[in-house]
Amino acid sequence: MATNRTCDGVLRRDFLKVGALGGFGLNLAGYLRLADAGEVAPGRTGKATSAVFVNLGGGPTHIDTFDLKPDAPAEYRGEFRPIDTNVPGVRICEHLPKLAKCADKFAVLRGVSHSLAAHEFGTKYMNTGNRPLPSLEFPGFGAVVSKELRGPKDLPPFVAVPNTPQVAGYLGVEYAPFSTTNAPRKGQPFSVRGITLGGGLTVAEIERRRSLLTDLDTAFRGFEGDSDLVNGLDKFSQRAYDIIRSPRSREAFDIARESPSVTGLFNESPFAQSCLLATRLVEAGVKFVSVSSGGWDTHNDNFKALKTRLLPDLDSALSGLFLALEAKGLLETTAVFVTGEFGRTPKINPRAGRDHYPRAMFVLLGGGGMKGGQVIGASDDKAMGPASGDGISPDDVAASFYHSLGVDFHKEYRTPTGRPVAIVRYGSVIKELFA
Repeated sequence: MATNRTCDGVLRRDFLKVGALGGFGLNLAGYLRLADAGEVAPGRTGKATSAVFVNLGGGPTHIDTFDLKPDAPAEYRGEFRPIDTNVPGVRICEHLPKLAKCADKFAVLRGVSHSLAAHEFGTKYMNTGNRPLPSLEFPGFGAVVSKELRGPKDLPPFVAVPNTPQVAGYLGVEYAPFSTTNAPRKGQPFSVRGITLGGGLTVAEIERRRSLLTDLDTAFRGFEGDSDLVNGLDKFSQRAYDIIRSPRSREAFDIARESPSVTGLFNESPFAQSCLLATRLVEAGVKFVSVSSGGWDTHNDNFKALKTRLLPDLDSALSGLFLALEAKGLLETTAVFVTGEFGRTPKINPRAGRDHYPRAMFVLLGGGGMKGGQVIGASDDKAMGPASGDGISPDDVAASFYHSLGVDFHKEYRTPTGRPVAIVRYGSVIKELFA
Protein backbone atom coordinates (compact mmCIF):
# COMPACT_ATOMS: atom_id res chain seq x y z
CA MET A 1 0.00 0.00 0.00
CA ALA A 2 1.54 3.26 -1.11
CA THR A 3 2.05 5.90 1.53
CA ASN A 4 3.32 9.47 1.27
CA ARG A 5 4.21 11.38 4.40
CA THR A 6 4.38 15.16 4.21
CA CYS A 7 6.81 17.16 6.28
CA ASP A 8 4.32 17.78 9.10
CA GLY A 9 3.64 14.06 9.52
CA VAL A 10 0.34 13.83 7.63
CA LEU A 11 -0.02 10.34 6.17
CA ARG A 12 -1.56 10.03 2.73
CA ARG A 13 -2.45 6.35 2.53
CA ASP A 14 -4.29 4.55 -0.21
CA PHE A 15 -7.10 3.39 2.04
CA LEU A 16 -10.82 3.90 2.45
CA LYS A 17 -11.35 6.16 5.45
CA VAL A 18 -15.09 5.62 5.75
CA GLY A 19 -16.94 2.36 5.10
CA ALA A 20 -14.37 -0.19 3.92
CA LEU A 21 -16.02 -2.34 1.27
CA GLY A 22 -16.33 -6.04 1.90
CA GLY A 23 -15.53 -8.65 -0.70
CA PHE A 24 -19.15 -9.48 -1.48
CA GLY A 25 -20.92 -6.20 -0.87
CA LEU A 26 -22.07 -6.32 2.77
CA ASN A 27 -20.26 -3.14 3.68
CA LEU A 28 -20.90 -1.77 0.21
CA ALA A 29 -24.56 -2.01 1.13
CA GLY A 30 -23.86 0.02 4.23
CA TYR A 31 -22.10 2.59 2.11
CA LEU A 32 -24.95 2.75 -0.38
CA ARG A 33 -27.58 2.84 2.35
CA LEU A 34 -25.94 6.09 3.36
CA ALA A 35 -25.26 7.33 -0.17
CA ASP A 36 -28.77 7.86 -1.51
CA ALA A 37 -28.01 11.06 -3.40
CA GLY A 38 -30.40 14.03 -3.50
CA GLU A 39 -32.28 15.39 -6.48
CA VAL A 40 -30.69 17.64 -9.08
CA ALA A 41 -30.94 21.21 -7.87
CA PRO A 42 -34.04 22.83 -9.39
CA GLY A 43 -33.38 25.49 -11.99
CA ARG A 44 -29.72 24.54 -12.42
CA THR A 45 -28.02 26.51 -15.17
CA GLY A 46 -24.47 25.08 -15.21
CA LYS A 47 -23.30 23.12 -18.22
CA ALA A 48 -21.44 20.47 -16.24
CA THR A 49 -23.25 17.33 -15.15
CA SER A 50 -20.19 15.68 -13.56
CA ALA A 51 -16.77 16.63 -12.25
CA VAL A 52 -13.17 15.42 -11.94
CA PHE A 53 -11.15 16.86 -9.07
CA VAL A 54 -7.36 16.36 -9.11
CA ASN A 55 -5.63 16.80 -5.76
CA LEU A 56 -1.84 17.32 -5.85
CA GLY A 57 -0.96 16.43 -2.29
CA GLY A 58 1.98 18.18 -0.66
CA GLY A 59 1.73 21.58 -2.30
CA PRO A 60 3.00 21.89 -5.91
CA THR A 61 5.32 24.76 -6.75
CA HIS A 62 3.67 27.48 -8.81
CA ILE A 63 6.84 29.29 -9.92
CA ASP A 64 8.25 26.13 -11.56
CA THR A 65 5.06 25.02 -13.33
CA PHE A 66 2.36 27.48 -14.43
CA ASP A 67 3.66 30.82 -13.13
CA LEU A 68 7.33 31.05 -14.11
CA LYS A 69 9.28 34.27 -13.62
CA PRO A 70 12.17 34.14 -16.15
CA ASP A 71 13.23 37.72 -15.40
CA ALA A 72 13.41 37.29 -11.63
CA PRO A 73 16.79 36.88 -9.85
CA ALA A 74 18.28 33.38 -10.11
CA GLU A 75 17.51 32.50 -6.49
CA TYR A 76 13.82 32.94 -7.32
CA ARG A 77 13.35 31.86 -10.94
CA GLY A 78 15.03 28.47 -10.56
CA GLU A 79 16.31 26.11 -13.24
CA PHE A 80 13.35 25.82 -15.60
CA ARG A 81 12.35 28.00 -18.52
CA PRO A 82 8.93 28.78 -19.98
CA ILE A 83 7.73 27.55 -23.37
CA ASP A 84 4.94 28.76 -25.61
CA THR A 85 1.60 26.99 -25.56
CA ASN A 86 -1.02 26.69 -28.28
CA VAL A 87 -2.59 29.83 -26.82
CA PRO A 88 -0.77 33.02 -27.87
CA GLY A 89 0.81 34.79 -24.92
CA VAL A 90 0.36 31.90 -22.47
CA ARG A 91 3.61 30.23 -21.38
CA ILE A 92 4.21 27.36 -18.96
CA CYS A 93 7.13 25.17 -17.85
CA GLU A 94 9.33 23.51 -20.47
CA HIS A 95 8.74 20.16 -18.76
CA LEU A 96 5.00 20.29 -19.52
CA PRO A 97 5.08 20.03 -23.33
CA LYS A 98 1.89 17.99 -23.68
CA LEU A 99 -0.10 20.43 -21.58
CA ALA A 100 1.38 23.26 -23.65
CA LYS A 101 -0.20 21.68 -26.74
CA CYS A 102 -3.69 21.61 -25.19
CA ALA A 103 -3.66 24.81 -23.13
CA ASP A 104 -6.82 25.91 -24.91
CA LYS A 105 -8.70 23.26 -22.90
CA PHE A 106 -8.14 24.84 -19.46
CA ALA A 107 -7.73 28.15 -17.68
CA VAL A 108 -4.70 28.90 -15.51
CA LEU A 109 -5.50 30.80 -12.34
CA ARG A 110 -2.50 32.67 -10.97
CA GLY A 111 -2.24 34.64 -7.76
CA VAL A 112 -4.62 32.31 -5.91
CA SER A 113 -3.90 33.19 -2.31
CA HIS A 114 -4.64 32.25 1.29
CA SER A 115 -2.76 32.16 4.59
CA LEU A 116 -2.81 28.53 5.77
CA ALA A 117 0.69 27.07 5.49
CA ALA A 118 0.03 23.72 7.22
CA HIS A 119 -0.81 20.76 4.99
CA GLU A 120 -3.95 19.74 6.87
CA PHE A 121 -5.56 23.16 6.93
CA GLY A 122 -4.54 24.17 3.43
CA THR A 123 -5.91 20.88 2.11
CA LYS A 124 -9.22 21.35 3.89
CA TYR A 125 -9.54 24.87 2.52
CA MET A 126 -8.81 23.92 -1.08
CA ASN A 127 -11.03 20.81 -0.95
CA THR A 128 -14.08 22.58 0.48
CA GLY A 129 -13.89 26.24 -0.50
CA ASN A 130 -14.32 27.19 3.14
CA ARG A 131 -11.61 28.29 5.54
CA PRO A 132 -11.43 25.58 8.24
CA LEU A 133 -13.10 26.12 11.59
CA PRO A 134 -12.37 24.11 14.75
CA SER A 135 -16.08 23.85 15.48
CA LEU A 136 -17.29 22.60 12.08
CA GLU A 137 -16.17 20.01 9.52
CA PHE A 138 -17.12 21.31 6.08
CA PRO A 139 -18.06 18.78 3.39
CA GLY A 140 -15.74 18.33 0.44
CA PHE A 141 -16.79 19.10 -3.11
CA GLY A 142 -17.61 15.46 -3.83
CA ALA A 143 -20.01 15.21 -0.91
CA VAL A 144 -21.91 18.30 -2.01
CA VAL A 145 -22.07 17.19 -5.64
CA SER A 146 -23.28 13.75 -4.50
CA LYS A 147 -26.07 15.41 -2.56
CA GLU A 148 -27.09 17.82 -5.31
CA LEU A 149 -26.81 15.69 -8.46
CA ARG A 150 -28.47 12.31 -8.80
CA GLY A 151 -26.47 9.58 -10.51
CA PRO A 152 -27.33 6.08 -11.74
CA LYS A 153 -28.43 3.65 -9.03
CA ASP A 154 -25.92 1.03 -10.12
CA LEU A 155 -22.88 3.31 -9.69
CA PRO A 156 -21.46 5.07 -6.63
CA PRO A 157 -22.02 8.85 -6.89
CA PHE A 158 -18.58 9.85 -5.51
CA VAL A 159 -15.49 7.80 -6.36
CA ALA A 160 -11.96 8.53 -5.11
CA VAL A 161 -8.94 7.08 -6.91
CA PRO A 162 -7.15 5.82 -4.90
CA ASN A 163 -8.26 8.02 -1.98
CA THR A 164 -9.17 11.63 -1.18
CA PRO A 165 -8.80 14.12 1.66
CA GLN A 166 -12.41 15.14 1.08
CA VAL A 167 -14.91 14.10 3.75
CA ALA A 168 -18.66 14.30 4.11
CA GLY A 169 -18.35 16.65 7.08
CA TYR A 170 -21.56 17.87 8.63
CA LEU A 171 -23.59 16.31 5.78
CA GLY A 172 -23.04 12.90 7.35
CA VAL A 173 -21.36 9.76 6.15
CA GLU A 174 -24.08 9.06 3.59
CA TYR A 175 -22.11 11.40 1.30
CA ALA A 176 -18.66 9.94 1.99
CA PRO A 177 -16.51 8.80 -0.95
CA PHE A 178 -16.20 5.30 -2.32
CA SER A 179 -12.40 4.90 -2.43
CA THR A 180 -10.80 2.36 -4.73
CA THR A 181 -7.80 2.17 -2.29
CA ASN A 182 -5.40 1.48 -5.17
CA ALA A 183 -4.60 2.81 -8.60
CA PRO A 184 -5.11 0.97 -11.89
CA ARG A 185 -2.25 -0.44 -13.94
CA LYS A 186 -1.95 -0.13 -17.69
CA GLY A 187 -3.22 -3.16 -19.60
CA GLN A 188 -4.52 -4.91 -16.49
CA PRO A 189 -8.15 -5.35 -15.42
CA PHE A 190 -8.69 -3.04 -12.45
CA SER A 191 -10.01 -4.89 -9.41
CA VAL A 192 -12.26 -2.99 -7.01
CA ARG A 193 -13.42 -4.97 -4.01
CA GLY A 194 -17.17 -5.36 -3.91
CA ILE A 195 -17.58 -4.60 -7.61
CA THR A 196 -15.25 -6.90 -9.51
CA LEU A 197 -16.04 -10.02 -7.45
CA GLY A 198 -12.48 -10.96 -6.54
CA GLY A 199 -11.38 -13.96 -4.51
CA GLY A 200 -13.17 -16.52 -6.67
CA LEU A 201 -16.66 -15.15 -5.97
CA THR A 202 -19.33 -15.52 -8.63
CA VAL A 203 -22.64 -13.77 -9.11
CA ALA A 204 -24.34 -17.04 -8.14
CA GLU A 205 -22.48 -17.01 -4.81
CA ILE A 206 -23.50 -13.39 -4.28
CA GLU A 207 -27.11 -14.36 -4.91
CA ARG A 208 -26.87 -17.17 -2.34
CA ARG A 209 -25.40 -14.84 0.27
CA ARG A 210 -27.98 -12.20 -0.51
CA SER A 211 -30.73 -14.74 0.07
CA LEU A 212 -29.18 -15.53 3.45
CA LEU A 213 -29.11 -11.83 4.31
CA THR A 214 -32.77 -11.54 3.42
CA ASP A 215 -33.55 -14.41 5.81
CA LEU A 216 -31.51 -12.75 8.55
CA ASP A 217 -33.23 -9.48 7.89
CA THR A 218 -36.62 -11.11 8.42
CA ALA A 219 -35.47 -13.00 11.50
CA PHE A 220 -34.00 -10.03 13.29
CA ARG A 221 -36.46 -7.31 12.34
CA GLY A 222 -38.73 -7.98 15.29
CA PHE A 223 -35.85 -7.68 17.74
CA GLU A 224 -34.11 -4.67 16.26
CA GLY A 225 -37.07 -2.59 15.21
CA ASP A 226 -35.86 0.42 13.26
CA SER A 227 -32.15 -0.30 13.69
CA ASP A 228 -30.04 1.14 10.88
CA LEU A 229 -28.09 -2.12 10.79
CA VAL A 230 -31.18 -4.17 9.97
CA ASN A 231 -32.83 -1.59 7.75
CA GLY A 232 -29.63 -1.44 5.72
CA LEU A 233 -30.26 -5.01 4.53
CA ASP A 234 -33.37 -4.19 2.52
CA LYS A 235 -33.65 -1.26 0.08
CA PHE A 236 -30.00 -0.27 0.18
CA SER A 237 -28.53 -3.71 -0.04
CA GLN A 238 -30.68 -4.05 -3.13
CA ARG A 239 -28.71 -1.16 -4.60
CA ALA A 240 -25.43 -2.81 -3.59
CA TYR A 241 -26.66 -5.97 -5.26
CA ASP A 242 -27.53 -3.97 -8.38
CA ILE A 243 -24.01 -2.55 -8.51
CA ILE A 244 -22.38 -5.96 -8.13
CA ARG A 245 -24.54 -7.44 -10.88
CA SER A 246 -24.31 -4.42 -13.17
CA PRO A 247 -22.12 -4.94 -16.25
CA ARG A 248 -21.86 -1.16 -16.46
CA SER A 249 -20.18 -0.99 -13.04
CA ARG A 250 -17.65 -3.69 -13.80
CA GLU A 251 -16.89 -2.25 -17.22
CA ALA A 252 -16.59 1.32 -15.91
CA PHE A 253 -13.82 0.36 -13.51
CA ASP A 254 -11.94 -1.78 -16.04
CA ILE A 255 -9.47 0.40 -17.96
CA ALA A 256 -8.32 -2.66 -19.94
CA ARG A 257 -11.52 -2.22 -21.95
CA GLU A 258 -10.56 1.27 -23.09
CA SER A 259 -9.80 1.93 -26.75
CA PRO A 260 -6.15 2.24 -27.85
CA SER A 261 -6.84 5.74 -29.17
CA VAL A 262 -7.63 6.86 -25.63
CA THR A 263 -5.12 4.77 -23.67
CA GLY A 264 -2.37 6.12 -25.90
CA LEU A 265 -2.95 9.58 -24.43
CA PHE A 266 -1.62 8.45 -21.02
CA ASN A 267 1.72 7.12 -19.82
CA GLU A 268 1.98 4.11 -17.50
CA SER A 269 2.22 5.99 -14.19
CA PRO A 270 -0.46 5.24 -11.57
CA PHE A 271 -1.44 8.93 -11.64
CA ALA A 272 -2.03 8.94 -15.39
CA GLN A 273 -3.87 5.62 -15.29
CA SER A 274 -6.07 7.00 -12.49
CA CYS A 275 -7.00 9.94 -14.72
CA LEU A 276 -7.81 7.48 -17.49
CA LEU A 277 -10.10 5.64 -15.06
CA ALA A 278 -11.74 8.95 -14.14
CA THR A 279 -12.78 9.48 -17.76
CA ARG A 280 -14.36 6.01 -17.87
CA LEU A 281 -16.25 6.59 -14.64
CA VAL A 282 -17.63 9.92 -15.84
CA GLU A 283 -18.57 8.33 -19.15
CA ALA A 284 -20.48 5.62 -17.26
CA GLY A 285 -22.40 8.17 -15.19
CA VAL A 286 -20.44 8.72 -11.96
CA LYS A 287 -21.07 12.31 -10.87
CA PHE A 288 -17.83 13.09 -9.04
CA VAL A 289 -14.39 11.52 -9.33
CA SER A 290 -11.44 12.61 -7.22
CA VAL A 291 -7.91 11.63 -8.27
CA SER A 292 -5.03 12.11 -5.81
CA SER A 293 -1.30 12.26 -6.50
CA GLY A 294 1.19 12.91 -3.71
CA GLY A 295 4.89 13.71 -3.45
CA TRP A 296 4.69 17.47 -4.09
CA ASP A 297 6.20 18.47 -0.73
CA THR A 298 9.56 19.38 -2.29
CA HIS A 299 11.58 20.90 0.56
CA ASN A 300 14.66 19.12 -0.85
CA ASP A 301 15.89 18.64 -4.42
CA ASN A 302 12.85 20.39 -5.84
CA PHE A 303 14.14 20.57 -9.40
CA LYS A 304 15.35 16.98 -9.62
CA ALA A 305 12.03 15.63 -8.32
CA LEU A 306 10.06 17.82 -10.70
CA LYS A 307 12.13 17.10 -13.79
CA THR A 308 12.52 13.35 -13.37
CA ARG A 309 9.17 12.31 -11.94
CA LEU A 310 6.52 14.81 -10.92
CA LEU A 311 6.22 16.97 -14.03
CA PRO A 312 6.35 14.15 -16.62
CA ASP A 313 3.58 12.34 -14.74
CA LEU A 314 1.54 15.52 -14.34
CA ASP A 315 2.00 16.36 -18.01
CA SER A 316 0.76 12.97 -19.17
CA ALA A 317 -2.05 12.66 -16.62
CA LEU A 318 -3.63 16.09 -17.13
CA SER A 319 -3.15 16.38 -20.88
CA GLY A 320 -4.58 12.88 -21.22
CA LEU A 321 -7.51 13.79 -18.99
CA PHE A 322 -8.48 16.86 -21.01
CA LEU A 323 -7.94 15.22 -24.40
CA ALA A 324 -9.71 11.97 -23.46
CA LEU A 325 -12.72 13.84 -22.14
CA GLU A 326 -12.82 15.82 -25.37
CA ALA A 327 -12.49 12.68 -27.49
CA LYS A 328 -15.38 11.10 -25.60
CA GLY A 329 -17.51 14.22 -26.08
CA LEU A 330 -17.52 14.84 -22.32
CA LEU A 331 -15.36 17.92 -21.80
CA GLU A 332 -18.19 20.39 -22.14
CA THR A 333 -20.23 18.56 -19.50
CA THR A 334 -17.38 17.68 -17.11
CA ALA A 335 -15.90 20.32 -14.81
CA VAL A 336 -12.19 19.73 -14.09
CA PHE A 337 -10.48 21.25 -11.03
CA VAL A 338 -6.74 20.79 -10.38
CA THR A 339 -5.12 22.06 -7.19
CA GLY A 340 -2.76 21.45 -4.30
CA GLU A 341 -3.06 22.90 -0.81
CA PHE A 342 -0.69 25.82 -1.44
CA GLY A 343 2.28 26.95 -3.55
CA ARG A 344 5.93 26.96 -2.57
CA THR A 345 8.38 29.67 -1.57
CA PRO A 346 9.61 31.69 -4.53
CA LYS A 347 13.08 31.90 -2.99
CA ILE A 348 14.99 28.62 -3.19
CA ASN A 349 16.18 27.26 0.16
CA PRO A 350 19.74 25.96 0.87
CA ARG A 351 18.62 22.38 0.15
CA ALA A 352 17.69 23.23 -3.45
CA GLY A 353 14.07 23.02 -2.41
CA ARG A 354 11.09 25.26 -1.86
CA ASP A 355 9.00 25.44 1.31
CA HIS A 356 5.30 25.94 2.05
CA TYR A 357 3.85 29.14 0.62
CA PRO A 358 0.09 29.82 0.60
CA ARG A 359 0.37 33.49 -0.46
CA ALA A 360 0.63 32.48 -4.11
CA MET A 361 -0.36 29.30 -5.92
CA PHE A 362 -1.94 28.09 -9.14
CA VAL A 363 -5.25 26.36 -9.89
CA LEU A 364 -6.37 24.88 -13.20
CA LEU A 365 -10.03 24.88 -14.19
CA GLY A 366 -11.50 23.52 -17.41
CA GLY A 367 -14.49 21.92 -19.05
CA GLY A 368 -18.04 22.29 -17.83
CA GLY A 369 -18.64 25.49 -19.79
CA MET A 370 -15.63 27.22 -18.27
CA LYS A 371 -13.57 29.13 -20.83
CA GLY A 372 -10.15 27.61 -21.43
CA GLY A 373 -7.16 29.09 -23.16
CA GLN A 374 -6.66 31.97 -20.78
CA VAL A 375 -4.76 33.13 -17.71
CA ILE A 376 -6.83 34.69 -14.95
CA GLY A 377 -5.15 36.66 -12.20
CA ALA A 378 -1.45 37.33 -11.74
CA SER A 379 1.31 37.19 -9.18
CA ASP A 380 3.97 39.84 -8.70
CA ASP A 381 7.38 39.85 -10.39
CA LYS A 382 8.82 37.25 -7.99
CA ALA A 383 5.65 35.16 -7.58
CA MET A 384 5.51 36.17 -3.92
CA GLY A 385 1.86 37.18 -3.87
CA PRO A 386 -0.98 38.55 -5.98
CA ALA A 387 0.08 41.33 -8.34
CA SER A 388 -2.71 43.50 -6.96
CA GLY A 389 -5.25 43.33 -4.18
CA ASP A 390 -5.96 40.08 -2.41
CA GLY A 391 -5.82 37.93 -5.54
CA ILE A 392 -8.19 35.01 -6.07
CA SER A 393 -9.42 33.25 -2.93
CA PRO A 394 -10.11 29.51 -2.60
CA ASP A 395 -13.69 30.57 -1.86
CA ASP A 396 -13.93 32.22 -5.29
CA VAL A 397 -12.53 29.13 -7.00
CA ALA A 398 -15.07 26.95 -5.19
CA ALA A 399 -17.96 29.24 -6.07
CA SER A 400 -16.95 29.12 -9.74
CA PHE A 401 -16.59 25.34 -9.71
CA TYR A 402 -20.04 24.88 -8.21
CA HIS A 403 -21.47 27.45 -10.65
CA SER A 404 -20.21 25.37 -13.58
CA LEU A 405 -22.15 22.42 -12.14
CA GLY A 406 -25.34 24.40 -11.64
CA VAL A 407 -25.05 24.09 -7.86
CA ASP A 408 -26.26 27.16 -5.96
CA PHE A 409 -23.26 27.77 -3.73
CA HIS A 410 -25.30 30.20 -1.62
CA LYS A 411 -27.66 27.38 -0.68
CA GLU A 412 -27.77 26.63 3.03
CA TYR A 413 -27.60 23.20 4.60
CA ARG A 414 -28.42 22.36 8.21
CA THR A 415 -25.85 20.76 10.46
CA PRO A 416 -27.01 17.97 12.82
CA THR A 417 -27.52 20.66 15.50
CA GLY A 418 -29.67 22.75 13.20
CA ARG A 419 -27.08 25.38 12.34
CA PRO A 420 -27.58 26.86 8.86
CA VAL A 421 -24.38 26.89 6.80
CA ALA A 422 -23.96 28.06 3.19
CA ILE A 423 -22.22 25.67 0.80
CA VAL A 424 -19.61 28.39 0.21
CA ARG A 425 -19.75 31.17 2.75
CA TYR A 426 -17.73 33.97 1.18
CA GLY A 427 -16.89 33.20 -2.45
CA SER A 428 -17.90 34.92 -5.69
CA VAL A 429 -17.94 33.54 -9.23
CA ILE A 430 -14.87 34.41 -11.30
CA LYS A 431 -16.62 36.12 -14.21
CA GLU A 432 -13.84 35.65 -16.76
CA LEU A 433 -14.39 31.88 -16.64
CA PHE A 434 -17.88 32.23 -18.03
CA ALA A 435 -17.50 35.25 -20.33
